[in-house]
Amino acid sequence: MRGRSFFRAWIAPRVKADFDIAVVGSGFAGSLIAMIARRLGRSVVMIERGRHPRFAIGESSTPLANLLLDELAQRYDLPGVRPLCKWGAWQESVAHLGCGLKRGFTFLHHAPGQPFADELLVAASPRDAIADTHWYRPDFDQHLVAQAQQMGVEFRDQTELSIVARDDAGFTLGDQRGSTIHAGFVIDASGPRGFLHRALGLPEREFAGFPKTQALFAHFSGVEKWEARHGASAHAPYPPDDAAVHHVFDGGWIWVLRFNNGLTSAGAAVTDEVAAELRLHEGAAAWTRLLERLPSVRELFVDAAPVTPFTHQPRVAFRASAVAGRNWAMLPSAAGVVDPLLSTGFPLTLLGVERLAQIIEDGCLPDLPADYERLTFSELDTTAALVAALYANMRESEIFSALTLLYFAAASFSESARRLHRRHLAPSFLLCEDVRFGPALRRCCEDALNRRTPRAELLARVYAAIEPFDVAGLGRRERHPWYPALAEDFLDAAHKLGASREDAARALAAAGF
Repeated sequence: MRGRSFFRAWIAPRVKADFDIAVVGSGFAGSLIAMIARRLGRSVVMIERGRHPRFAIGESSTPLANLLLDELAQRYDLPGVRPLCKWGAWQESVAHLGCGLKRGFTFLHHAPGQPFADELLVAASPRDAIADTHWYRPDFDQHLVAQAQQMGVEFRDQTELSIVARDDAGFTLGDQRGSTIHAGFVIDASGPRGFLHRALGLPEREFAGFPKTQALFAHFSGVEKWEARHGASAHAPYPPDDAAVHHVFDGGWIWVLRFNNGLTSAGAAVTDEVAAELRLHEGAAAWTRLLERLPSVRELFVDAAPVTPFTHQPRVAFRASAVAGRNWAMLPSAAGVVDPLLSTGFPLTLLGVERLAQIIEDGCLPDLPADYERLTFSELDTTAALVAALYANMRESEIFSALTLLYFAAASFSESARRLHRRHLAPSFLLCEDVRFGPALRRCCEDALNRRTPRAELLARVYAAIEPFDVAGLGRRERHPWYPALAEDFLDAAHKLGASREDAARALAAAGF
């Protein structure tokens, strides 16, 4: 599915065209909302500044993200999307699309100049067939654009947009070719600091207490597996490389995501202080300097070579000042970005797609309910608070590991609530709107960020916060540092979701557990 010949290319300029909805940006989220809007009977144009296939960051899915994707595919009859929700179905149906196996989250803590210190492995699935995936975005995004076109979405690429006019009837958009379109509603799926942020002149807001961070990343060939150098215990919940691998050090972290096409996505997100020391803007030279600090990671890249240019992001985090207005809305991926840590971007965005799809289905355009903006910001701000607390404790592996359990507890509870058809128990990401978990999480993050709370007291608060929502055995400290994905944990905790063991067993069977 590579190459431009796969698409019905838009070549000849058009003077004017009318659409119910214009989606700006053709990443996975743009294509999904465009397909859903078509299924709901709207005329849709999707507009892309670049061309496919193209490199994109944001590659690692999660159980909650895959469940959201599956639910959207079922509800809105998207058969081309459903195989992408699990590793097994992906390999059976669309194996030609690049993909990585993700059985969980691997954290390896490092001190500068020293071999790695300790590890944390949190499983997300018990076996490969129902595991999560890393999305090789050049293949994944192009595949979804093709699916959207087949459903009647008009696709226009290599198109630079500007707002020609706007009124109560929508937007008139112009491009560099002199053509215009009129859209009753514009959905921005173009990413941080994207089209509407620029075109409407919206100010940027910072996440409270969040460190200023930069990123450097590329795709590589020849990256050695961690297991090949350091081995793997037969008792570990999964092979440590079959995961989103996080190499954590004071001031930042490195991700390593392996695809089945021989490529590996690797990059670093670091504070401005570390970026200045490394001269991160120098790209490949900065990457070499970073690896020199972390000998256990450097060993993995001895025979590696970048296959894409290094990309330097001088500012990772972004928060818009508005999410929606009359005749327009941003998806969460355009409204804000926090950090790749914990793979939060996909579920945040898919929750936004789900909400916006419901709004379209309910006929609530052009004015969105206020809850859409409020929930988007609430989820982004809560995610930023947790990630800020993690950055503040990257050299304290015990506290860092405990804080991650807040994420895993909220995510596994939310996934379980959906599988038990009790979505009302988890209507928001990180349970940020829950009257018990939300305040407890924020208190833990504040304590961890100011670093004045005694260690034992902070750890006790974290475990107290997760206990009522722990459906995955995360509170069993004797398991540390390996947390397997066990059916028995969910069965024993079914009462926390107002369900019986029998209800939980049926949900597990339906999920292929």
